[in-house]
Amino acid sequence: MNIKRIFCDMDGTLLNSKGQVSDSNAALIREAGIPITLVSARAPMEMKDAIDALQLKGVQVAFNGGLIYTIGNHHQVQPIHVQTIKNKTVKQLLRGIRQHFPKVSLSYYDMNNWYCDKIDVGILYEQSLTHQNPTLIETEEQFLEGRINTFKIMMISFDEEMIRELEKYLQSLYLPQITIQRSGKAYLEITHLLAKKSKGIAHVLRKEQLAKEETAAFGDGHSDLPMLEMVGYPIVMDNAFDDIKEIAYKITKSNDEDGVGYGIHEFLK
Repeated sequence: MNIKRIFCDMDGTLLNSKGQVSDSNAALIREAGIPITLVSARAPMEMKDAIDALQLKGVQVAFNGGLIYTIGNHHQVQPIHVQTIKNKTVKQLLRGIRQHFPKVSLSYYDMNNWYCDKIDVGILYEQSLTHQNPTLIETEEQFLEGRINTFKIMMISFDEEMIRELEKYLQSLYLPQITIQRSGKAYLEITHLLAKKSKGIAHVLRKEQLAKEETAAFGDGHSDLPMLEMVGYPIVMDNAFDDIKEIAYKITKSNDEDGVGYGIHEFLK
């Protein structure tokens, strides 16, 4: 086995329940010396701490593939591929969600900022996980205008019935250019239809001329399936859904047990 590149999801995989890369996990991963590309639904600013902890270089994938980028001097994001949602669609979604589901925590992202118009329970919860502060837009009207370069709209609710009703409502809009995904029990996220984790992986495979058997990936959720299916050695976390485990080459320890670092040394070295 000669693994030349590892692709790794963040939430539920690399990051523990506190939203962090543990020092012991980071040490194991760095020690292995295999190049890693993070592939995440997160924004670049929410990926920075993990990139720094693992001392990563090269291509990274944010917003589920909506942004493929490298980090330049002074930690500047240098885009390679950009797939944003049309502003007309962003406005329609924001206004519809706020009108029909006013209690849902609603926010959105461009490349460098996270926007909201009020600090509610959902925003506070996301802050506790990502350690980022949102840009607060003063009026609801300004907030609902969105941004011309919106990568992701995020909705948070701890009411399962409300999340299901919201998902049903969004599907009923029949907007073919977007993807609606559950990214956690309390989360619904909207990205462009063409924002796929597989696109970021395909870019790296082409650029580095890697064969499938020279690659591995770590993941835990349904959004990781395209990534796991594209590599030679898909490794799934112990905390993953059962149907995700069915496609695994190996099942490693959970995200709270340094599963990525353990899995690299146990199954790939």
